Amino acid sequence: MSLKEKVVLAYSGGLDTSVIIPWLKENYDFEVIACCVDEGQGDDPKELRAKALNSGASKVYVEDVKKEFVERYIFPTLKAGAVYEGRYLLGTSFARPLIAKKLVETAEKEGANYIAHGCTGKGNDQVRFELSIKSMRPDIKIIAPWRIWDIKSREDAIDYAEKRGIPIPVTKAKPYSMDKNLWHLSHEGGDLEDPWKEHPSDLYQMTLPPEEAPDIPCYLEIGFQSGVPVTIDGVYYEPVALLEKLNKIGGANGVGIADMVENRLVGMKSRGVYETPGGTLLYAAHKELEYLTLDRNTMQFKEMAAQKYAQLVYDGLWFTPLKDALDAFVDITQEYVTGTVRLKLYKGTCINAGSKSEYSLYNEEYATFGQDEVYNQKDSEGFINLFGLPLAVRAIMKKKIMEEMLKNTSRRAI
Repeated sequence: MSLKEKVVLAYSGGLDTSVIIPWLKENYDFEVIACCVDEGQGDDPKELRAKALNSGASKVYVEDVKKEFVERYIFPTLKAGAVYEGRYLLGTSFARPLIAKKLVETAEKEGANYIAHGCTGKGNDQVRFELSIKSMRPDIKIIAPWRIWDIKSREDAIDYAEKRGIPIPVTKAKPYSMDKNLWHLSHEGGDLEDPWKEHPSDLYQMTLPPEEAPDIPCYLEIGFQSGVPVTIDGVYYEPVALLEKLNKIGGANGVGIADMVENRLVGMKSRGVYETPGGTLLYAAHKELEYLTLDRNTMQFKEMAAQKYAQLVYDGLWFTPLKDALDAFVDITQEYVTGTVRLKLYKGTCINAGSKSEYSLYNEEYATFGQDEVYNQKDSEGFINLFGLPLAVRAIMKKKIMEEMLKNTSRRAI
């Protein structure tokens, strides 16, 4: 039986974690246990396991959490309508708490006192991982090689891997840092670090360049039950299959590309190119259904709550009382967000083409510009008088003061 201390490494098979296994072996007397959390990256589990073992890991866990990821992380964020800085659909942000949860579970199973990750000291993910871990096991020690080793760049990491014969998925010509899961694919680094330079479309993996998308619009219908998507064109899909289907439809029509400069939690601005084809369709459809089913005050307050929700998720505060409280609020708002939305997709655009719900608050009898039997237009006069009373009172006050000033000016002139 090994008497060595154990460290559980969040392993993806990417550049950073590929070099971390040998680095840990060279710098610590640890037994390295790789934990691969499958959130839909598309990697072959057998190849991933073999690569980790060949790199020096003593044991490899591959956890398939796609269903949990969609149902308990993606859908709650979708129902909240949370979007960071107006554009980022949080694909990396809400993936990290679930990975952290599995890391802690693996550490407890193995009796490990250490968890290691491949996040850089400049990024948000180090915060997301470590805050999530602290919320569950504050006693576990964290090893973050990027904060302590001599490797200073992705180019250095590539050299390190090549010297040790470790296969890596990037080159110095295309050194992008990529994060993929069932929801999105993000691209950072390399020539993307120049915000003036247009990103190359050949980096897309989930999405067709909009100019290459079909010349004929694509229509589809997404059905929701209490804020959760359940059908596509009237056909029921399990959550994972539904998102996979929407990714294909959105990607084939060039929908879901976001190129943005965002404010990182650690204080700097960074540029990222995000592909979120299916997620973009879901957000668009969900919002249209809320327009139909939520009253004005609830919608306005929910929009404010959505900003806070997005901030919490982005900042790694998933497992917190405030996040739980916001989830409870969101769930109440979604009780009647049930219905169907039709979307029109065309060369990268996603346009509302119709919505319906048995809980719709839209009433054509009241809204029509034609003749109706339910609305007395004379009622609006009294409403306007009452609604505008504070304005009228203020205007009267200002007029009175102005008249007094003119009187005093006249007296002084005499």
